[in-house]
Amino acid sequence: MNQLREIMTTNVTSVSPQDNISQAAMLMKQHDVGIVPVVENGILQGVVTDRDLVLRSVANQNPNLTVGEVMTNQNLVTGTPNMSVDEASQLMAQHQIRRLPVVENNQLVGIVALGDMAVRQPYADEAGQALTNISVPNTKM
Repeated sequence: MNQLREIMTTNVTSVSPQDNISQAAMLMKQHDVGIVPVVENGILQGVVTDRDLVLRSVANQNPNLTVGEVMTNQNLVTGTPNMSVDEASQLMAQHQIRRLPVVENNQLVGIVALGDMAVRQPYADEAGQALTNISVPNTKM
């Protein structure tokens, strides 16, 4: 069984709920990522995504918010290092998410993205299936 621990990113940068959103945005730019976990006392509190920043701050013309005010923390979906890649891709598809924080004993230990699955040949099918279920065409435009 291939586990998330084999493909997850373990050197994950995080912010605290008290940090200003500009700190999260700078980390996203610096590390070329679209998500930063929000951690307090080693425990995952939520995540802040580039979309969270745009919709909850920029669109409201309010750049002086804390990460805690814009982060996603309701119904947070996480995986475990021992979870199979197939289980993780199904979970991501079910919840329509592209990135999955990985937690062990309430501690953030990594993060896995669809891209992590897609660039590793044995998991490309799982990534493709998850993406198919996540990316539903928007007909409103």
